[in-house]
Amino acid sequence: MAVFTEVDFDAAAALIAGLGIGELRELHSVPAGIENTNYFADTTGGRFVLTLFERLARDELPFYLRLMEHLAERGMPVPRPRPDRDGNLVLELHGKPAAVVDRLPGAHHLAPDAADCASLGAMLARMHLAGADFPLQQANLRGLDWCTATAPSVLPFLDPEQRDLLQHELAYQHGVAASAAYAALPRGAIHADLFRDNVLFDDGRLSGIFDFYFAGTDTYGFDIAVAINDWCVDATSGRLLAERADALVGAYESVRPLASAERRLLPALLRAGALRFWVSRLWDLHLPRDAALLKAHDPTHFERVLRARIDEPYHPPASAAA
Repeated sequence: MAVFTEVDFDAAAALIAGLGIGELRELHSVPAGIENTNYFADTTGGRFVLTLFERLARDELPFYLRLMEHLAERGMPVPRPRPDRDGNLVLELHGKPAAVVDRLPGAHHLAPDAADCASLGAMLARMHLAGADFPLQQANLRGLDWCTATAPSVLPFLDPEQRDLLQHELAYQHGVAASAAYAALPRGAIHADLFRDNVLFDDGRLSGIFDFYFAGTDTYGFDIAVAINDWCVDATSGRLLAERADALVGAYESVRPLASAERRLLPALLRAGALRFWVSRLWDLHLPRDAALLKAHDPTHFERVLRARIDEPYHPPASAAA
């Protein structure tokens, strides 16, 4: 959980007054996330989320906010950003870039079953198709280049076996990234952080996907892999739960069939997804930022996930193909 910038009611009310979404009535800090400062803001016109961006630069934000706007306009259940009177989606509060977006209905399914995974897979495929014509591009800021650049900062905190794992996996992923099969992977705008706590269900229906602030232009397969690594694993061992994974991939392919290169490289992409979150959690744990509320996630979980993906590669069943 994190609150890096304390927001007072009057300042938030003044910002919201210029958005045409009603008068601010209630403001509560959100005890979730480790990147940005978030507040729930209830107005006379609806329920919203106020975000102050603590790491992202102002010139990076249009990609995320315009992507959310683009997907919302195409019927995807994502938060719609609210512009000011001049049409700007990037706002400012307490000297930091900010945004106000719709608050989505529903609750998390933190212990998902195969049906939940299928709902996610189908929605993820629809989201990829809906974003196929999104005109903006921005590299995945937590991709392989970031992992490679960040590794030297976290290596001193690892034991010899962990250091060996990290260095060997980086070498493996660079080899994959240089391959012809990787170059053939379909790409576009992806969420890149589609964990269970970024998805909502309402009355048994998937009602919302939010927190697009790690989104980027990358392979669709990486997006699928990140989701599988969170939705379809045993929490204790990191072992993949095939029934859930098969349900997720099968539902995805019912909407958008995987290309042959995606099916072939999915085991490597699952390793890439585990590597990305292992490195970022190591970074957050050992090199923390000051915050009023901050609790880093346990990096050993994704170390276990990475080892499990190496030891037992997952190949989607042929029956999943449409």
